[in-house]
Amino acid sequence: DVGNLLARFTMLPMDEVKRLCALQGSEINEAKKILAHEATKLCRGEAEALAAAETAQKVFEQGGVGGDLPSINVDKAALDGGISVLDLFVQAGLAASKGEVKRLIEGGGAKINDVAVTDITATASANDLTQDGYIKLSSGKKKHALVKTA
Repeated sequence: DVGNLLARFTMLPMDEVKRLCALQGSEINEAKKILAHEATKLCRGEAEALAAAETAQKVFEQGGVGGDLPSINVDKAALDGGISVLDLFVQAGLAASKGEVKRLIEGGGAKINDVAVTDITATASANDLTQDGYIKLSSGKKKHALVKTA
């Protein structure tokens, strides 16, 4: 319950907590963002909270990439030859095993640069690098990582 967490884990005035508790439907996302910011600020400080909020907005609202996303480096030569998507997702920590990645692909939850992967034998290559020099991997809607060349 977002309201309960806001009351317990933030220093917000109770009037503000009550206002946020009254939100319904998609408006509750405002309360979730405030909770995330306040909790991060409490644990990591204001600067880290602002950086996390910026990354979340870029990734979740704008479909972009935040600089704070986890990333892995792969050898450019290996990427030129193509690397198994199964291996990349495991290396990036987005799945515990290749079997988990296969299930993710079959369920439509694996994406490369925001495009669903439909083939469990798919590979990622240098052709998949964006203009900014990375490949964005997504596992479901909330787990993302970047692949960069070393």
